[in-house]
Amino acid sequence: MQKQMAVFKPNKLARSPTLDTVLMIEKALYKYKSDKTVAQIWRLLPKKVMWNTYITVIDYLEYSGKVYVEKDKTVTWLWNPERIKESRGKGLES
Repeated sequence: MQKQMAVFKPNKLARSPTLDTVLMIEKALYKYKSDKTVAQIWRLLPKKVMWNTYITVIDYLEYSGKVYVEKDKTVTWLWNPERIKESRGKGLES
């Protein structure tokens, strides 16, 4: 049997997040790694973002394997861009 890939299904949104918003949230999550909760990081964002939009981005980043949200709502950053550069430098292609 084939495993089916999980499908990302965002909730119905009034607005979808822009790329700038996604990148801003990614940068904040990377900065705080696993020191802060979802709500704490949201309050520390440089620009205001609607909560529903923020949660949609968090869900997407968790789905894509960049972050993991713990049971206590602490966000853990998983993705390692330096490691990917290393792998590509050794001849590994993505």
